[in-house]
Amino acid sequence: MSSLENPRGHRFGLVLVPGFSYLALAMAIEPLFIANWLARRRVFSWNTLSTDGFAVAASNGIQSAVDYPLGTTERFDVVLVLASFDAREAASDNRLLKWLRWAERAGAEVGAIETGSEILAAAGLMEDHRAPVHWYNIEGMRERYPDVNVTDTLYSLSARRPISAGASATLDMMTALIARTAGQELANEVAQHLLLQRREGHDRQQTSDNRDQGTVARDPVTRARHIMAATIDEPLPCPKIAAMVGVSERHLQRLFQQRLGSSMTQAYHMLRMERAHQLVQQTELTITQTAVACGFSSLEVFSRTYRKAFSVSPSKDRHQSVDSSVFRRGSMRHPKLPRGGNQPE
Repeated sequence: MSSLENPRGHRFGLVLVPGFSYLALAMAIEPLFIANWLARRRVFSWNTLSTDGFAVAASNGIQSAVDYPLGTTERFDVVLVLASFDAREAASDNRLLKWLRWAERAGAEVGAIETGSEILAAAGLMEDHRAPVHWYNIEGMRERYPDVNVTDTLYSLSARRPISAGASATLDMMTALIARTAGQELANEVAQHLLLQRREGHDRQQTSDNRDQGTVARDPVTRARHIMAATIDEPLPCPKIAAMVGVSERHLQRLFQQRLGSSMTQAYHMLRMERAHQLVQQTELTITQTAVACGFSSLEVFSRTYRKAFSVSPSKDRHQSVDSSVFRRGSMRHPKLPRGGNQPE
């Protein structure tokens, strides 16, 4: 019997991990509901699960009751792990990892939304699979799971592993799953009801520039920022970056002020502190290793700079939780640098 002939429809099991995104839950369920409503029959069904069967608190504090504990013998066509904050803690839950491996052996496609892909990787389910990861968690995922093919694309449906990087990409993935299961016509109608504009597809980069790629490649500021991002561990002086871009330092400094409202040094500093924040919260690298990876030769200077940026020492900021420090680009646009010159420590 095909899933569409099953009176319960194509079954989705949504595993809720503490700190999951409540928005992600709505984005996973609502397209399925709309598909059923339009078709006037149960094309899809869904149930929520938690490790112990008790309600789970989302990142916004709302408690969500669930239908089943992980010990259920219910079978699903698709299992999606919903995680956001504190995914590292869930990735060490052996009950969860064991059940996910069982679900795959039982025939389910096992996928994830947002940081749920980290839990799949911990379960050993991401070998030879693509893992679209939210742009802010890419560095941490690559550091923790170097063998996983991490991408900065929106979502993937390849090899029975549906994975969304999170946020609005989840709607895209769900409509794609609807198209694959029940046809493109129904998926298009669902997208219209959700007011989804037609996008370029799952392989589009999350932070891609909308301008012509030739224009982007010639843009001095973009090229300089790419150089900065590639040399965070060994920062270059601004005159050398300008020379690599092919313009004078004075001209490039002026462009940075016009476009970003900051000097080159300040922009470089922001990129380094963004990387530091990601590595401190998302990995098990020591503080010394993180300092070196972000171009600081002195642990003392790194710790002082981190505390000034985030109002907490790096040693006390080792979890990516709702209550942890937050990196915001705007708030760091004009930092008071610890040392003058082109290459702040």
